[in-house]
Amino acid sequence: MQILLVEDDVMIVETLSDFLRREGFFVTAVDGQEEALSFVEEKDCDLVLLDVTLREGNGYAVCRGIRELRDIPVIFLTASADEFSVVTGLDIGADDYIGKPFRPRELLSRMKSVLRRYGKSQSVLRLGDLVIDTARGIVEKGGEELYLSALEYRLLLLFASHPGKVFTRKQLLGEIWDMAGEFVNDNTLTVYIKRLREKIGDDPQNPAVIKTVRGRGYFVS
Repeated sequence: MQILLVEDDVMIVETLSDFLRREGFFVTAVDGQEEALSFVEEKDCDLVLLDVTLREGNGYAVCRGIRELRDIPVIFLTASADEFSVVTGLDIGADDYIGKPFRPRELLSRMKSVLRRYGKSQSVLRLGDLVIDTARGIVEKGGEELYLSALEYRLLLLFASHPGKVFTRKQLLGEIWDMAGEFVNDNTLTVYIKRLREKIGDDPQNPAVIKTVRGRGYFVS
């Protein structure tokens, strides 16, 4: 996938570009508003990583311009982690927001979550008799639609996208972190997994879909 990195900090550009390329992404880096909008208008792009403070222009203006040109995901990268900056970024159309300094693996997790919400991955996933349509954001069981909360859906999508992979509780908490402010702690995660199991018909006392690896985490087979 093609990532556009709009950032004027040379160190961050070099470090983050190298990391994302090792993860299999194509990365183009620019440091100003005009270059960023020209790239989005003229070339294919799957996701934009966007700093608020730029050499020329600012990230908010770039985000507005992107929204006028294309329906592609935008994640803000910035040292401004105050509430006003977060709300401003989300109000003008950003999909997520991560403050500097950030951990590359956390950013990668956020990117993958956003890309899945945009259907920029396999559009239909199957898990037993469950059908997950990522393009429409719905889950069906035996032809009947299930009503899941946003966090329940995100959990199920994570498991279904990585069958056989054991996720630690810490990894799951990182994935379902919610920009809207819904607080998710370790105890809350247990409740969400229990509710999800119940909704998909997976007996919480003897689960056959979302399985527990004692002392490690959860996985689906």
